[in-house]
Amino acid sequence: MDLILNLLAQGVQMALVLVLAPLLLGFTRKVKAQLLRRRGPPILQPYRDLLRLIRKEVVLAENASWLFRSGPYLIFAATWVAAALVPTFATGLYFSWTADLIAITALLGSARFFLALVGMDVGTSFGGIGSSREMMFASLAEPAMIMIVFTVALVAGSTQLSEVAGYMLAHGSLRVSLGMALVGLIIVAIAENSRIPVDNPATHLELTMVHEAMVLEYSGRHLAVIELAGALKLLLYISLIACIFAPWGLAPPGSGLSAHVIGTASYVAKLLAGGFLLALFETSIAKMRVFRVPDFLGIALMLGLLGMLLLFVSRSF
Repeated sequence: MDLILNLLAQGVQMALVLVLAPLLLGFTRKVKAQLLRRRGPPILQPYRDLLRLIRKEVVLAENASWLFRSGPYLIFAATWVAAALVPTFATGLYFSWTADLIAITALLGSARFFLALVGMDVGTSFGGIGSSREMMFASLAEPAMIMIVFTVALVAGSTQLSEVAGYMLAHGSLRVSLGMALVGLIIVAIAENSRIPVDNPATHLELTMVHEAMVLEYSGRHLAVIELAGALKLLLYISLIACIFAPWGLAPPGSGLSAHVIGTASYVAKLLAGGFLLALFETSIAKMRVFRVPDFLGIALMLGLLGMLLLFVSRSF
């Protein structure tokens, strides 16, 4: 009976991130439109867009290979697994032992690798430009993410997210190194999700496109899967920030139904707060030039490195 309940809780978390991802995207767009004094699309518009794309016919280029057809599903699978591993409403779930920060970083890197490949598969200039820019940004985003992971692991003594959240709840204290890691993770999250100031997902300009350039040749259900994977990636980073730096409300292992309900409510509140802050940030800053993005990501890399070095120096005294 305990095994069934544990599997049910794990399944609820997997379904929860899948259902809430388009809602988070729609909420962010709505808040951003309201801040710009526009009406904006309905919050449920991403769900309608996904249904509309699923019903449409898939149009493929003549020289598209098997990788172009299977790429969206590989990207979606890697992103969904990574998002489902992050503790959302409870810690110590059945597959919590796999919720490792290094494993999640590897899954995100795999999804990026497949996305860059499918961007170059058809051979269009837009796809090549988007893939080259994506790899240029990844060359700084991934090392920055690794430095942030090492900083958090040195503080909590583990890279397993349930243990990290438990440590932060029990020993929640202000640390300069954790503040550096938080700012660095926010910068990486903005760059990885192609948000302003790195990229503008609402435009299709050749000089600014990064993510949109790689998926420009997709249509129908393939594009729907890609869009859902993008929404899951945004939810993943907000969930990761909330799990590490704001783990309040997470139900401890072995807790009852009421604790899980409270954890779900607190998780939804964190997502709404993260979406609001993201929309507020995007409306208060302009998009930077493409060749300024490495400097922007270099800040995250240096913050992660300084945070890790600060921990070593402080422990030596």
